[in-house]
Amino acid sequence: MFQWQLRPLLKVLRKADAHNGSRSSQLPNRKAGWFAPKRLKCLNEQTRKTNWEICMSYFIHDGNYFRPIKCALLGISTTDVTKNDIFPPSVQVGEEFRSFSRASCEDHQVMHTRDVPVVNGGTAHGEPCIFPFLFQGREYFDCTTDGRGDGRLWCATIYDYDQEKKWGFCETEEQAQQRLLAEEADEQYVTVLRMLNATTRRTQKKELYEKLLKVAEKGHQKAMEKVAYAMLFGDYMHQNVTTAKAMFEKLAVEGSPKAQTALGFLYAAGLGVNSSQAKALVYYTFGALGGNLVAHMILGYRYWGGVGVPQSCESALTHYRLVANQVANDVSLTGGSAVQRIRLLDEVENPGSTSGMLEEDLIQYYQFLAEKGDVQAQVGLGQLHLHGGRGVEQNPQRAYDYFTQAANAGNTHAMAFLGKMYSEGSEYLPQNNDTALQYFKKASDLGNPVGQSGLGMAYLYGRGVPINYELALKYFQKAAEQGWVDGQLQLGTMYYNGIGVKRDYKQALKFFNLASQAGHILAFYNLAQMHATGTGVMRSCHTAVELFKNVCERGRWSERLMAAYGSFKEGESDAALVQYLLLAEQGYEVAQSNVAFILDQKGARIFTENETYPRALLHWTRAAAQGYTVARIKLGDYHYYGQGTDVDYETAVIHYRLASEQQHSAQAMFNLGYMHEKGLGIKQDIHLAKRFYDMAAEASPDAQVPVFLALCKLGLVYTLQYLQDLNLKELISQVDLDQLLGPEWDLYLMTVIALLLGTVIAYRQRQHQIIVPPRPPVPAPAPPPRPPQEQSQAEAEPPGQEETQAQGPAQEEEEEQQQ
Repeated sequence: MFQWQLRPLLKVLRKADAHNGSRSSQLPNRKAGWFAPKRLKCLNEQTRKTNWEICMSYFIHDGNYFRPIKCALLGISTTDVTKNDIFPPSVQVGEEFRSFSRASCEDHQVMHTRDVPVVNGGTAHGEPCIFPFLFQGREYFDCTTDGRGDGRLWCATIYDYDQEKKWGFCETEEQAQQRLLAEEADEQYVTVLRMLNATTRRTQKKELYEKLLKVAEKGHQKAMEKVAYAMLFGDYMHQNVTTAKAMFEKLAVEGSPKAQTALGFLYAAGLGVNSSQAKALVYYTFGALGGNLVAHMILGYRYWGGVGVPQSCESALTHYRLVANQVANDVSLTGGSAVQRIRLLDEVENPGSTSGMLEEDLIQYYQFLAEKGDVQAQVGLGQLHLHGGRGVEQNPQRAYDYFTQAANAGNTHAMAFLGKMYSEGSEYLPQNNDTALQYFKKASDLGNPVGQSGLGMAYLYGRGVPINYELALKYFQKAAEQGWVDGQLQLGTMYYNGIGVKRDYKQALKFFNLASQAGHILAFYNLAQMHATGTGVMRSCHTAVELFKNVCERGRWSERLMAAYGSFKEGESDAALVQYLLLAEQGYEVAQSNVAFILDQKGARIFTENETYPRALLHWTRAAAQGYTVARIKLGDYHYYGQGTDVDYETAVIHYRLASEQQHSAQAMFNLGYMHEKGLGIKQDIHLAKRFYDMAAEASPDAQVPVFLALCKLGLVYTLQYLQDLNLKELISQVDLDQLLGPEWDLYLMTVIALLLGTVIAYRQRQHQIIVPPRPPVPAPAPPPRPPQEQSQAEAEPPGQEETQAQGPAQEEEEEQQQ
């Protein structure tokens, strides 16, 4: 009845038929295809008129049956495309044709590549669905349950269902039942997940995970993934690696990238299975191909460090850049959550040092101050709750309350942060450009750099005001002059892209470097892009990978660091170890050192005792490769004592020397001094030993006491060695005293000794005579009692006279005794 009007389609059809042969002779049950827009222009052979109608034919390309669709590109240039050309499109959901062709095409939107179902039952059994189809004046681009009370999906096999009533079911009764059960499970999963995100109570989370387990038992994929990871990590559920592994294997068969990545981790770490780096690499690769960012990050680290694969900077760059792109897109105006990195070794060796965590008592003290009207406490608590970290969870509602109190008191920082919150928007606070602009203006007028930067963002992107690059540049410059990191970052962006200014990569590099010094994640990302592409700088793959790695480690998975630390503090060493192990696979140096520390302390029961030191040695090695000094010293200790490896003094010396030369470690210098002193793995040299001891004392004040003791011992050893080398006994035997001092030298010696002894005795006696102890004073006898009249007279006399008279009898008695 109808034919396509243009020849290019016929060429495609003939080419496809020749390529596929007999495959094109019959319609398969379900084939991937694109759906047509509303109407296509077809030529009626009888009337020789063209009408906008739906053509009911398929055409074949690469073995697949496709619905005709116009204005798309397939094997032809844009100059060959006219308004009436009909080809399978190479576009995605919601994208318009005009963005892909210079031809004048109508603005129709197309849908995803998808399966075309063949109907069951109804009035058109065995025929394919037509999309879109018209039902009760509405077009449907997919199977629908509208018009039915049993919830079964159906479709029409002609465009206008209301005319010919040709239809069929898109699924069998069994498939419909399975779909309804899946939809019910999905509703339960969404409800439980919403409740999990809304609560912070541990007991309530445990109850919700039990409900999630019931949803997972119904076969819900996302619920199974979440439950399996909870069992693996011991998150609010009993840790059970074996059960988690079985669930991951089932999910991996169904094509879950998360499960494939998890299985790769289990094989890499040897958890519940025999360790196999080859299998781990396969699973990681499949997970990455499925779009799992954690798998990409793991592969990036492996290619960067040469872990199980040949070292390749370019391959690492590819994986890290892909993850960094997503992390950078997720960064909000408020900066996202803070990443807290805590070393377990530092906490144990320096119990008095702060780990960056705020004690509960201190938080309560700040809250008390904030309630009493302390503006600084209000702003500080607002920022803590806005970004999270230091033991405080993100809570936008509390952040808003604290900022509001401080802003009402006139604090410009609080005003600016309120502007940020309104500009960004959240579940708690709806986005509002006008309110954000008001707060930014108030803060900016009072000279606050955060407000100036926010106002610059408003003019840069036209948020509540017309776009004005000059004003944006002006406000960013004001903020950058006061050292505000967002102002520096946005200035770098404007110079990099040439927005409102002449493009200047040197200026962009300058401002990006300034912003990176404050730790801004987007500054690291932009610097990485510049080094990766050689824009404004010499291209450096190594530098780009390190910068992209830094960005990737700020992703949402970094929250696992605090979860692992919490498990460790609660005494759940196995749960903490597994979580740190996954983060170590992703390349977190802190996690690698923490894994090694837990194993070194033999605090984990998940591995046998024989596995402990070799695994610890592996993770100390990876942490040392990333520049951690203590890990390098630990490697020397492990080779010195033969822990997890054979005793190897020479390798120990190599690690100590690296730590000494590269990181100027006092401990490494002290160890080198000791090994030089003993001649272990290196030539014995007391002079070099003293030199290293002195260097250790200079490098750290804490080393001065042990260095002093070591030098004292070294001096004693040196003296004994000198005397031993001198051979004093043989020297004495060679001396002839009769010849040297005369035949009567012994009498002279005895005389000298006697004189010395007499001198000492005489000196002691003279000293005894000179130092005579004083006699105690003789107590004066009490005066005889007086008559009452004399007593009354004496009382009337002055005190001085009384004292003189009282001494009289004693003096008289003393004179009589002297006579």
